[in-house]
Amino acid sequence: MRIPKGNWRRRRSPLRRRSDVVEAWTVLVVAVLLLVGAPLAGVAAARWAHGEARSLAVEQRAERHRVRAEVVGRNDSLPSVQAGGQRAYRAPVRWTEPDGATRTATARVPADTRQGETVDVWFDDRGRSAAPPLDGAAVWQHTLTVGTCAAGATVFVVLFGHFLVRRVALRRRMAEWDRAWARTEPEWTRRNA
Repeated sequence: MRIPKGNWRRRRSPLRRRSDVVEAWTVLVVAVLLLVGAPLAGVAAARWAHGEARSLAVEQRAERHRVRAEVVGRNDSLPSVQAGGQRAYRAPVRWTEPDGATRTATARVPADTRQGETVDVWFDDRGRSAAPPLDGAAVWQHTLTVGTCAAGATVFVVLFGHFLVRRVALRRRMAEWDRAWARTEPEWTRRNA
């Protein structure tokens, strides 16, 4: 048996159903979306997230300032986790302003800090204790996380859509086969339907 040259996919076959054609085209579309669409969605989301995180970091740097302060007491509250995975707790600190005035406030200090040590603490414009502004590593971590999640979500949506199309195509294919068998079966079994 010889296979004709040329575009063999366009050949008519009595066994090929419309659902087979739809499923074949769906596989092509899914492949393109997985190879091109998912990475593009990830890159687009990562670019957006990077811009947002950078502007947030700039805003935080503008409204927060660092103060070198001495820990004057220890608060027995439970430590919390700050950015970068460091444990911190709130403790009273004292520092001298540039104009010579001494100030005392409660601020976040590293968990291993002892009374009398000097640490860097951050305050916002209103004088409240604040976390340090986002650094470059945190911005990139956020960027990569959002980009990876967007690409993964795109892959999930494409594969779920492909699953649904295959399920519908299989149902239609089975219905077509049932109708064809209902026409053919009386000839083979010599029964009248």
